[in-house]
Amino acid sequence: MRSFTRREAVTGVAGIMVLRPETVFGTQANSSVGLGIIGTGARGQYVGGLMARDGRPRVAAICDIFDDRIEQARKNVPGAAAATTYRDYRQLLDDKNVDAVLIATPVYLHPEQFEAAVSAKKHIYCEKPAGADVAGVKRLMRAGQKADPAKTVQFGFQQRFSPEYRKAHELVESGELGEPKIMMSFWILGMAPRLNPPASLPLPNLTEEERRIRLWTRWMDLSGGDIVECDCHGVDTLNWFARAHPIKAIGQGGLRYPIYYGDVTSDHYNIIYTYPNGAEGYLLSARYAAGFRDVKEQFFGPKGVLETARTYYKLHGPVAAARLTNDDKLEDSSLIQKVPSKREITIDAVEGFYISILAGNPYNMSHEAGISTFTSILGRMAYEFHREVTWDEMLRTG
Repeated sequence: MRSFTRREAVTGVAGIMVLRPETVFGTQANSSVGLGIIGTGARGQYVGGLMARDGRPRVAAICDIFDDRIEQARKNVPGAAAATTYRDYRQLLDDKNVDAVLIATPVYLHPEQFEAAVSAKKHIYCEKPAGADVAGVKRLMRAGQKADPAKTVQFGFQQRFSPEYRKAHELVESGELGEPKIMMSFWILGMAPRLNPPASLPLPNLTEEERRIRLWTRWMDLSGGDIVECDCHGVDTLNWFARAHPIKAIGQGGLRYPIYYGDVTSDHYNIIYTYPNGAEGYLLSARYAAGFRDVKEQFFGPKGVLETARTYYKLHGPVAAARLTNDDKLEDSSLIQKVPSKREITIDAVEGFYISILAGNPYNMSHEAGISTFTSILGRMAYEFHREVTWDEMLRTG
């Protein structure tokens, strides 16, 4: 199964396979896609809401193990109030009214549920990352290789669908910067840290098993840690622009502030990835930034510098030969172009998913998603071991 380009997905050009509606959908032919949402927490409600508002899908079924999450989704996701509700995701996958599924559950569940959705022959939009550990990612990638080639398989790496990111990528591909030898991803965000322990555990009315699931981002085995669960967006962008994955990583990280629930191993880290052509990719991340936020990527080439973010891209080029009057004048005069994003880029990803389905122009992102998740795990191992870790060593752990 081939990888995709967004142009093919959105415009339906270049030899697409146009399928009849009764082939695209398992239900009676119609102009919309029956959507099933697996996981109706905050992310499931947000992305599921964007999907419902897109107009192409109809919410056919929703699933969660928590009653309050089901009720919130029924209120917050357009059309969900009339959808069939399930507590077992396998029952949702057996529902013939469901053509496509959104998997928005804790990370450790992605491999199992993705594998089941492939077996059920559904179109799949799975939230990133591909898994919390190497064994899980390998399981998901094996399942992705078995996916029906007539089904679209997409992951929540929204940058790959943003028109502004796509244009920035084209600038690199065209040689506008020369060959970038330094790439940087910044993930600095979060509110002020809690310096004093809370009076009681969070969500005190839940059992410990329920609390762990509801607060899954605080546990390494459930989330993979921030570098896997969240910062994988940045490393996915580095890999995409480099057209490769790194061969090794070295890094430092740890906890600046105490944790009172969970077992996360860091709230900051600095990772240096080495790519096959000798380029270096830097991931700089810090949580608890007291409200300050700096989430972006930068690509440094001999002819220019490119900066990408969810709200813009900026292209910088050489300045005039004349130097500033003194070296303390640091104002930037190199900006050539700045293009703001027209909308939240998850909307672009949702649109690409449904246009692909309706146009009968499927693609499969499972390989790219797996590689970027592996890259995040490689970085996690580097800061935990405080030494260089190779790609092959990382793969041998699962």
